[in-house]
Amino acid sequence: MDFAIALVKDAHALGEIPVGAVIVDRHGTAIATGVNRKEQEQDPTAHAEIVAIRAASKILKDWHLNGCTLYVTLEPCPMCAGAILQSRISTLVYGADDPKAGAIRTVANLPDSPVSFHKLQVIAGIREQQCQVMLQDWFRNIRNKS
Repeated sequence: MDFAIALVKDAHALGEIPVGAVIVDRHGTAIATGVNRKEQEQDPTAHAEIVAIRAASKILKDWHLNGCTLYVTLEPCPMCAGAILQSRISTLVYGADDPKAGAIRTVANLPDSPVSFHKLQVIAGIREQQCQVMLQDWFRNIRNKS
């Protein structure tokens, strides 16, 4: 999670919502990272999780990410939760809940719903306060600039 939190600075520097993601393989090696890139790429699907999943799939030359763990600073949205399930990531570790769009445990629970064909282990609330504060500070700065 420390690595995902460190990536938040990259997203912040790009003017993106500060979310960082890291994918670790079954051997414990970080193989891919991602930060939000929606503004940079003008792509609504360029969330940190999607960027990391795409990179990991290219590195492994396989869309099946079985045995991999995704660390992300914010609870994934419905799109990202779907991509996590489709990629067969084994474990999701996230920091802060997303009370507006969280699709893992907060607003919706896609991994445990009938639409999920894949069993995803979820560990929530890791470094939660730090992850929340980073997001709150970023949004506060945006509002103050407006």
